[in-house]
Amino acid sequence: MNLDFSQIVPSMPYILKGIGVTIQIVLASAILGFVLGVILSLCKISRNKPLQWFADAYTSVFRGTPLVLQLLLIYFGLPQLLGFDIAPFPAAVAAFGLNSAAYISEIIRAGILAVDKGQREAALALGIPYRRMMGQIILPQALKNILPALMNEFITLTKESAIVTVIGALDIMRRAYIVGGEKFAYLEPLIFAGLIYYVMVMGLTLLGKAVERRMRKGD
Repeated sequence: MNLDFSQIVPSMPYILKGIGVTIQIVLASAILGFVLGVILSLCKISRNKPLQWFADAYTSVFRGTPLVLQLLLIYFGLPQLLGFDIAPFPAAVAAFGLNSAAYISEIIRAGILAVDKGQREAALALGIPYRRMMGQIILPQALKNILPALMNEFITLTKESAIVTVIGALDIMRRAYIVGGEKFAYLEPLIFAGLIYYVMVMGLTLLGKAVERRMRKGD
């Protein structure tokens, strides 16, 4: 082995700037995925058959095809239909958000169904509207139960965000690849990028455990 990290030291600040890009993509995608996931989960437990079929079909498509394919279809395919180019950032957010929504919808659906049916029946018996019942009674309890699963999805999204390098977004991975091309040595910048991702994931893991402990104390 002939590792020489000293040659990439001047380029480390450039790679570290990719953290901001990665965080922006992950946060925007997570928000979009969560909102769509809640809507899809409600469609899945609805008595409206067309809504159920739509939500199930959506989940089937986005869970059954590779994320990188979805990203490339949005970035390269949609402009062919729309007639104008899409920037890497919105393309990444759309692809990751739509994909994450499929998984989050299943997580939330399971959480809602895990809540005691007696509470739903009691709320309906008291005349509480469905929207208020779901928003103030059922969903808060479901979210408390599925928090670990949601954190795992967020961590997975953080790692999978690295594939935006294929559309040229200047995230951590793309910057490490650029530095590798400039130095004619890819191993060192890629290891450095891997270390950054590892620290980010460990930080999210500790944050998730801290939030989970706090929510348990609040029970």
